[in-house]
Amino acid sequence: MARKVSLSNVRNIGIAAHIDAGKTTTTERMLYYTGKTYKIGEVDDGAAVMDWMIQEQERGITITSAATTCFWKDYRINIIDTPGHVDFTVEVERSLRVLDGIIAIFCAVGGVEPQSETVWRQATKYNIPRIAFINKMDRSGADFFYVIDMMKSKFDTNPMPVQIPIGKEDKFTGIIDLISMKAIIYKDVMGLKYSIEDIPGDLKSIANKHRQELVENIANYNDEILNKYVENNEICQEELIAAIREITLSGKGIPVLCGASFKNKGVQFLLDAVIDYLPSPLDVPSPLGINPYTEKEENRKASDEEAFSGFLFKIMTDPFVGKLSYVRVYSGILKSGTQILNANTENKERIGKILEMHANTRVAIEEACCGDIIGIVGLKNIKTGDTLCSPTKPIRFETIVFPEPVIYIAIEPKTKVDQEKLSIALNKVTEEDPTFKVYTDGETGQTIIAGMGELHLEIIVDRLIREFNVDANVGRPQVSYRETITREVQVEGKYIRQSGGKGQYGHVIVDFIPNEYGKGFEFIDKTKGGAIPREYIKPVEMGIVDAMQSGDLAGYPIVDIKAVLLDGSYHEVDSSELAFRIAGGKALREAMVKGAPIILEPIMDVEVVVGDEYMGEVIGDLNARRGKIFSVNLRNNMRIVKADVPLASMFGYATDVRSKTQGRATFTMQFKKYEPTGDALANEIIRRVKGSIAV
Repeated sequence: MARKVSLSNVRNIGIAAHIDAGKTTTTERMLYYTGKTYKIGEVDDGAAVMDWMIQEQERGITITSAATTCFWKDYRINIIDTPGHVDFTVEVERSLRVLDGIIAIFCAVGGVEPQSETVWRQATKYNIPRIAFINKMDRSGADFFYVIDMMKSKFDTNPMPVQIPIGKEDKFTGIIDLISMKAIIYKDVMGLKYSIEDIPGDLKSIANKHRQELVENIANYNDEILNKYVENNEICQEELIAAIREITLSGKGIPVLCGASFKNKGVQFLLDAVIDYLPSPLDVPSPLGINPYTEKEENRKASDEEAFSGFLFKIMTDPFVGKLSYVRVYSGILKSGTQILNANTENKERIGKILEMHANTRVAIEEACCGDIIGIVGLKNIKTGDTLCSPTKPIRFETIVFPEPVIYIAIEPKTKVDQEKLSIALNKVTEEDPTFKVYTDGETGQTIIAGMGELHLEIIVDRLIREFNVDANVGRPQVSYRETITREVQVEGKYIRQSGGKGQYGHVIVDFIPNEYGKGFEFIDKTKGGAIPREYIKPVEMGIVDAMQSGDLAGYPIVDIKAVLLDGSYHEVDSSELAFRIAGGKALREAMVKGAPIILEPIMDVEVVVGDEYMGEVIGDLNARRGKIFSVNLRNNMRIVKADVPLASMFGYATDVRSKTQGRATFTMQFKKYEPTGDALANEIIRRVKGSIAV
């Protein structure tokens, strides 16, 4: 099968923003104007193509990232619409891992909101070029230049407005394009009819001012534009677009556009900007990887002529085709029926069906080319973050690191039949969602499910009931605490066992040191003179890691410790890997007794948007929840209250804040860090845990 479009005409882009900024609405318009759909689906009506899950349609929010492909002016655009709610940030993370460019959407009223900042940081981590679209210019309180200023202050970035709005709020009637110096005037309320005209006389001076600022901004990074500007020579449209594209790809500037997606205003020109400014697979650095057999670094050029390599970034359980794997093809051509290697597991598998995805519908294709984002049916021993490649030219790309869950609930099936269905369903959901964890409480025997927030677990429980037909009882949400030590302690771990024949002998001396917050576990071997043979060093580390799963205070995981193996001894006959693994675990348990252990609790970054009349109530309530208020700012006649609040105090906050403010306050919350609990709370947690075990 011949490639439909050249690789330079392919765009792999994501739509990302804070919840309710208009990501899905914008995507729906893009699909309509590119001819992918024949009618516009509305989020509020539960009819958006990209929000296909029943849970998304009921709540009017995006929960899972959805992929689709459309064509605009001979260009192929692969789009991933991502969620805005912080509980589903994993969907953004794994999508950004495979995208070449991003459209960051900002609400013209809310500006840069908390999840906008999270998405921006994620995009910066992967060095992804971005364009910005300031949406909802027709809303009361809309302010284009206010959002530009927020982008500068919040992101320390260089926004380059390539458009400015004509009017705002209910007087938003069009857009001035600073590249062509033409006005796009909308002729009806819903933006379906427009004309491109000369800039109205009363707006020429402001348009010239912003055009000059844009050219000066570009001249800072482009010598040709600088020379023409200094010599007062005319700069043509093509030169400006090429210069802005270069600045965007280098990450030195962000082209900014505006519109009102719900009213169909500005979307066609946003599609033009995707083509003009965002990269093709040829414009981004070739992905680096490791040869799994030689462990040497290699890179794979973006070309159909190269050996096949792809990155598996999402797994989904599809009711019609079973397990569906989403793959970004980085090089080569993948044909149905060919054999591929999973470089992470070193297993070989045969490719079944290859699918071109359009949200939850699909079209079977015979082969996928470099730059494509596709679905593959039938892969078995896989997980998110695996590299698929040609068996003759293997490569393993860097995988994705996902955050740990901060909240959990107990779940139990109502009948014996439900027991089996629950087990199968939980395995499928765990495969799909790397931030969802399932484990069995060793003390109570309960099945525990853990996730990133109340909404995250609520959606999963809803899916278990509706999608997998599991009837289950669900407990109340619980906080996922952690344990750690607060002082350095040197301990001895010894495991000696004689049982007639060959015995067991493992002996270690380990220095345990409190590690910096967020550094996790570090293991350092400082043994000398073969005190412990090399083959037993790794088992010591593994034994400590095993013991970290459950602390002594209240059974919570142990975090942020450094273990330095200093010395030990072994027996020529009786020593074994198992003995040293057990000795390592014993050493940690001893350190947890002597190292002044404490309990850590998750702290959430909370932002509440509220009017002046209810601000006192909101601040008082946050203080009562052990919150630390660190700023109160003004934004468009609304107060923005920012606070750090323990997660344990935030259950049910959505209902409480609505009732206290007559539904006029909105809030966002995301995990920030772990902090020590006070002694009183720690004792209460320990008493509660020990009490439940006793029962």
